Amino acid sequence: MASIEVRTAVTINRSPHDVYSAWRALENIPRFMRHIESISQAGERRSHWVARGPAGLRLSWDAEIVADQEGELIAWRSLPGADVENHGLVRFKPAPGDRGTEVHALIRYRLPGGVLGQALGNVFNQGAGRLIQGDLRRFKQLMEAGEISTTEGQPSGRQREREHGR
Repeated sequence: MASIEVRTAVTINRSPHDVYSAWRALENIPRFMRHIESISQAGERRSHWVARGPAGLRLSWDAEIVADQEGELIAWRSLPGADVENHGLVRFKPAPGDRGTEVHALIRYRLPGGVLGQALGNVFNQGAGRLIQGDLRRFKQLMEAGEISTTEGQPSGRQREREHGR
């Protein structure tokens, strides 16, 4: 089995308590993690996750929170039977100069063997870091602006140039 580790961070202009609380409300996570379809609570520390993988493949797993320090950190691990074993930690620290909160994420994936493992390995190796970094940027937008900005449905200058023969 191949293992992949992703470390990334972002500074959010909100208090550690606010940022922690938004992340700890697991139903918020699919709003900023594009590959997560749904999360359903199965108790205070357990949840069921459904994600989109390569080529439209749906992946699911049960997870449990193994450490939870309000305003400071959340750590989790997937439970046996997960399509993709994973565990990680998100730490929330006051940013220097009273500039909000530094959010540090560490996520480790352990991919299965066989064809599924190869397909996932290709995708994860090429883009897991960018994927999680993009998730944190969207989380920052959600926390600071209350929404995630997008260009979907926006006109492109290139399209206009084609329409006017330029």
